[in-house]
Amino acid sequence: MSNNDSAQAGQPASHFPVIRSIDAAAIPRWLRAGWRDCRTAGVASLFYGACFAAAGWLMYIVFAEAYALFAGLTTGFLLVGPFLAIGLYDLSRRIERGEPPRLAPTLAAWRPNLPNVGLFAALLTIVLLIWARASMVVFALFFTGGLPSFADVVRSVLTFEQPDFSLVYFAVGGFFAAFVFAIGAIALPLMFDRKTDAITAAIASLIACGRNPGPMVLWAGSIVVIVSIGFATLFIGLVVATPLVGHATWHAYRELVEGDETLPATS
Repeated sequence: MSNNDSAQAGQPASHFPVIRSIDAAAIPRWLRAGWRDCRTAGVASLFYGACFAAAGWLMYIVFAEAYALFAGLTTGFLLVGPFLAIGLYDLSRRIERGEPPRLAPTLAAWRPNLPNVGLFAALLTIVLLIWARASMVVFALFFTGGLPSFADVVRSVLTFEQPDFSLVYFAVGGFFAAFVFAIGAIALPLMFDRKTDAITAAIASLIACGRNPGPMVLWAGSIVVIVSIGFATLFIGLVVATPLVGHATWHAYRELVEGDETLPATS
């Protein structure tokens, strides 16, 4: 085999990924597999969770008085989370391959496909900034009662104390969240694993959601619930919640996308 042939053999497959159909029973399976990876990776996995928690505390300190902006940026965790979890995908893949789940190599997991990962990350960042601005507009137009505390915001949203504000906030936020989830449910694991371009990965994610609408809605809801528990514990719970979701997302990708010859299927 020539050097060129060897190089080509090492390149990722260029064909469009084949998307599988799943049922709702896959979701607890992904979460169980994600929890196993959390336990196997140990400190390496918790490191990423600690980074999420630290980011939450940093935002709280910096935007302690700007509750409208703080609320937008906090919920924006759900929008940029897939990009920040690439290191967790790398840990899960190493565990699949029987390799040691060491932290150091995962810190640069995004580098082999930097142009496409960077493009997708830029898109997520733009969406986050637009959502943060939209959140402030919703507060300005619909929240009554003067400058709220963070407790006032949480109470108003969860108890529908101000129904107009709560409905608009959920509607606008839900639109952004649905858009990001639809294009990103498996996009970044796919780009990381197969070096797929950003457009192909986003389309594959849309197809996965369109082919499995019920299970994917339940999966999105599960992510929201798990991450919300992390928020409700003053971000401390994110130390475990975000690695769990990140590892489980890898297993969701492995089950939703037909495997190539390089990795075993998720059990």
